[in-house]
Amino acid sequence: MENNPLHQQIATMRQSFLDEEILNDQFIQLESMATEDDPAFAEDTVSLYFQETTKIIATLEEEFIGASKVLIEVNKARACCDNGNIEGGKAALEKVKVEQETLKAKLDSYFQLVKQS
Repeated sequence: MENNPLHQQIATMRQSFLDEEILNDQFIQLESMATEDDPAFAEDTVSLYFQETTKIIATLEEEFIGASKVLIEVNKARACCDNGNIEGGKAALEKVKVEQETLKAKLDSYFQLVKQS
């Protein structure tokens, strides 16, 4: 079975995720929790993760936007724009969203291969 090209491709992808630090050993542990009754356990868990983190990121984004408006008003009142870097926070949040989308796309491809094996 190890000579199966699809299994080798899956193993290579998994190792790439680890090497690129997209995932860590906890993902391997998550995959090992799959059973014959629930072979898609890891995929289901990752899907739930993306559903929940998407909500959390949206909430954080709203909070940053709200904080930005408040900060602008505080800065106008105090005439001190250098005390907070909300724009930097927004930029960091955008990077988190990009990384989440990248991870989701890579894991979607991975789980498609797993389903085919």
